[in-house]
Amino acid sequence: MTATGQYSDPAATAKAKTRVVVLYPDLRQRPAADETRARVEEACGLAAAIDLDVVHAEHISVSRPRPSTLFGKGVVERFEALIKALEADLVVVDHSLSPGQQRNLERAWKSKVIDRTGLILEIFGERARTREGMLQVELAHLTYQKSRLVRSWTHLERQRGGAGFLGGPGESQIEIDRRLIADRITRLKKELDKVVRTRDLHRAARKRVPYPIIALVGYTNAGKSTLFNYLTESAVHAQDQLFATLDPTMRALELPSGRRVILSDTVGFVSDLPHELVAAFRATLEEVIEADVIIHVRDISHAETEDQKRDVEEVLSRMDIESSDRHPILEALNKVDLLDGSSRGLMHDPTASDAAALPVSGLTGDGTAELIAHVERLISIGRRELGVAVPVEDGKTLAWLYRKGEVVAREDGDSETKVTVFLDPADADRLSANESVRLL
Repeated sequence: MTATGQYSDPAATAKAKTRVVVLYPDLRQRPAADETRARVEEACGLAAAIDLDVVHAEHISVSRPRPSTLFGKGVVERFEALIKALEADLVVVDHSLSPGQQRNLERAWKSKVIDRTGLILEIFGERARTREGMLQVELAHLTYQKSRLVRSWTHLERQRGGAGFLGGPGESQIEIDRRLIADRITRLKKELDKVVRTRDLHRAARKRVPYPIIALVGYTNAGKSTLFNYLTESAVHAQDQLFATLDPTMRALELPSGRRVILSDTVGFVSDLPHELVAAFRATLEEVIEADVIIHVRDISHAETEDQKRDVEEVLSRMDIESSDRHPILEALNKVDLLDGSSRGLMHDPTASDAAALPVSGLTGDGTAELIAHVERLISIGRRELGVAVPVEDGKTLAWLYRKGEVVAREDGDSETKVTVFLDPADADRLSANESVRLL
């Protein structure tokens, strides 16, 4: 399958400097044609996300993976000639490669070779903007590269002689670099621990308010940022591109009842997400772990939407997150504007009170009112709404209401302050027993 000319955007072509061949090795026995095509297109999309010039893309069935090169001898020889003819600078193998396989393919093809993990790390490295994001990306890069020094840095094989604190006689340069990388990883983890502590402080401050956290999760390019922008009237970067969002964004959102929540837009997931990234980005993804409601945004117009759903659920499972009373997960079936009328008619009725999946469009706003109404129902479960009048001199009780509940309305008078507050049942009972206040 040739993808030459697939990316015809003049601006992207002008910026592209690296000619790349994309290969998707399929190790399944009987792969479905649609799934294979979608996976090749996704690999090309990942390459295009950092302006690589895809000159050829192909699916290759691999029935017996070779430990040395993954591909069979005939495939390796065929691509040696093709890569030379196309003058490709880089080969992207959309699969995990061992350091040895990567080294052997580079020698055979006389070209730089990276696997799926390496490509995703390159994308994240280019997209990171915040200090935290840069730290996370560097940590993931170093963790991934540590075991691959023997593969690519042949100049490091020379020996270092002489005396000194760094490297004794006979210590090879590669050992020095491996030790320096380990030291840098240790420092990065300490810096990220500070990020986690800072986030804990911010989270504790929010709990004192408190505002419920609503986290948007989903496959990359599912339309999370577009939906986020529509709901919060923000201008977060949203583009039809894989991993357009990397650093998390949070905005306050006022619900129809007047309650305020915090909506969090998170990094998109992807199939075969490198475990280095899951570990490195745990500080970011803790916003998902702490969320009161998780909205799983799905691109319902995508041919592989069910597979993407399973990939997202797998990542959430690796973070010990499953749908429950603690973590209710609501599906937003996004991009319904791209479906025809008959396809929309087959979707779940968004007016159902027990709906677990709601059709929406982050672009047009269709279905977003129903989505927000359902979110409000979820975060209100178990909480009681009370009207209470507090004497103006009783500042302690008023402060208690703000600390324990969510005050959604307030009216200050000469002798008393009237508030509408949501409280947990136990706190509502305590308030009812307080003789200094008057329930409305």
